Amino acid sequence: MKIKPIGNRILVKPLKIEEKTFSGIILPSSGETKYSNMGTVAAIGNITEEISLGDKVFFRPNSGVEIPDSDKTFLILEMEEILAIIK
Repeated sequence: MKIKPIGNRILVKPLKIEEKTFSGIILPSSGETKYSNMGTVAAIGNITEEISLGDKVFFRPNSGVEIPDSDKTFLILEMEEILAIIK
């Protein structure tokens, strides 16, 4: 499925959070996948600002609309929900 955000929206592939103990042991999944508030820009709507495809960004926690696509999950975010670009 090809997703193209409209308006001032951005499609972001969020990074998954691995549950680890302090000693580095990865814990088994509880069934619910958790995502960080950091991800990679996968598509851009009609925005002419400084954000580009492939940029790594920080966004507000619990923001956006989750879009499942086969084995991946994406978030559609408003431009205002993007806090910073990671260089």
